[in-house]
Amino acid sequence: MTSVLQVIGVQKDYGRKGFRTKVLKGIDLTVEKGDFISIMGPSGAGKTTLLNLMSTLDVATSGQIILDGTDLSTVNHKKLSAIRREKIGFIFQDYSLLDNMSIRDNIALPLALGRKKTQKILDKVEEMAQLFGITHQLDKYPYELSGGQKQRAAAARALITNPSVIFADEPTGALDSRSSTDLLECLKRLNETTGATIVMVTHDPFSASYSNRVYMLSDGNVKCQLDKGESRKVFYNQILDLLAVMGGDVE
Repeated sequence: MTSVLQVIGVQKDYGRKGFRTKVLKGIDLTVEKGDFISIMGPSGAGKTTLLNLMSTLDVATSGQIILDGTDLSTVNHKKLSAIRREKIGFIFQDYSLLDNMSIRDNIALPLALGRKKTQKILDKVEEMAQLFGITHQLDKYPYELSGGQKQRAAAARALITNPSVIFADEPTGALDSRSSTDLLECLKRLNETTGATIVMVTHDPFSASYSNRVYMLSDGNVKCQLDKGESRKVFYNQILDLLAVMGGDVE
């Protein structure tokens, strides 16, 4: 397989000289094209920090993050913005939909910002809406939708540009059990049918069981990796066992 994202010896410190806190202490991680991985760990392990670094929302203190062959530390702000717009999709816990725009326009926004042709945008929005089962919600506004529908709209927006990687930060954190399952099933189906590459931070073993592998962070390091076999149920139980062995509070 071809790697789409490489994290090499990444460290992240916060604070001023003499009062610095090391959050990440030398992370090595490779994400293959078409993979679906989860990053887990106790509170303060550095999960969200790592996600922010990989998704260009923050800058590493040292080490390399290579996305589609580009070392992110070597590009200027303009190029970084282009990479963020063209190669990265985001799914956040709070949906981040614009309340004054219809769901259709929210999903279309990344393509509109990229100045794509109108008919191409409309066709792609319809395609994404069908994939996520929200065709009948396209002319509604975010406040008219359930949490699950809003999150599926956010996922459709994240995928509309065919990004190299989709980063999902606790995507089921604000959803009920049924909505969580619906979203995870959609993401898994997209991963399997379109080859979408997904990197998800989650505290939830059930959500993590939909991925192909789990990386467990603790104290700023990757402590272990767990790969899924054929059964999601078995994988879920293995994740629970791993969390029990590691101990500590998982968010």
